[in-house]
Amino acid sequence: MAHARRALLGAATALAASALPAPALQAQGVVVKMGALRLIHSIAPFLYERFQPAGMRIEVIPFESPTEGKNAVVTKSVDFAAFGVAAGILGAAAREPVTVVGSCCDRGMAVVSRKDGPIATLGDLRGRKVGIWPGSTQEVFILERLRMEGMSIRDIQSVRVSFSEMAIALARGDIDAYVGAEPGPGVSIASGIGKIVEYPYSTPMGSLNMVFATHPDTIAQRPDLVRAMLKVHRQASEFGMANREVTIETAVARLGMRRDALEVSLPNVELNWQMTPEMVTRAKTYAEHMLSLKQIRALPDFSTFFNPSFSDELAKAAA
Repeated sequence: MAHARRALLGAATALAASALPAPALQAQGVVVKMGALRLIHSIAPFLYERFQPAGMRIEVIPFESPTEGKNAVVTKSVDFAAFGVAAGILGAAAREPVTVVGSCCDRGMAVVSRKDGPIATLGDLRGRKVGIWPGSTQEVFILERLRMEGMSIRDIQSVRVSFSEMAIALARGDIDAYVGAEPGPGVSIASGIGKIVEYPYSTPMGSLNMVFATHPDTIAQRPDLVRAMLKVHRQASEFGMANREVTIETAVARLGMRRDALEVSLPNVELNWQMTPEMVTRAKTYAEHMLSLKQIRALPDFSTFFNPSFSDELAKAAA
């Protein structure tokens, strides 16, 4: 009976805290769980502690894949997460509860081949083993780039490889090239194994990559928390771009990344936060590409998948 009373009291306390405005939330000592990928262009959350409000502690939960980050938002295992736009679209198209409230980064991807190999252009990938992570933003970009070159996925040997294994697989000779996420390309270049075939930003999707998302219930029940977190995300993103040395040190210390690889990777990373009209348009174009590629059966409900109101509000407040 005592255990039941304690459980009910805990539930009541949690419910009361979720309804409190931001200052009261801070006074309660709120812990916010933030999902992030083990990639340099997902480094902003690892800088949050510099900007978290008094009384709030942000716990960063690292994930290996974008889908894991998206699933964590859907199941409320985390309060917020940064992951590739493709993972978000896959979830939203399946009518999963996930809403984008900010951007996270652009760029951060590259097509890489062996430095001593014959692959110098996208056309040279024909018949070659190419590492691709299924369901990733990079997959959609390479499929569109292949189409632009008069090719398709059937013209290459697609090999399922996680981002963290791509540089290793290329060095071992398991694959001839890969479509990777930083710092993988930086590792390949810094080690003298790889070379850049291209940065695949010439499609109508531009350099769109990762988004900042949460569960719709969080927006409905804790809008002040969304505002506070997006503000922290903005501060961390802008700080990371303006202080490259600190960004590198953070990636080395928190994610075990190589400094020489990060020096190569960072020029290919653009941390950001704002849901600009251009970003939303590119994301919709992205979803249309996924539909035409039959990666999704229907377009997401963009009215619920995108919520730029918090981003717009923050932009106006800082103007």
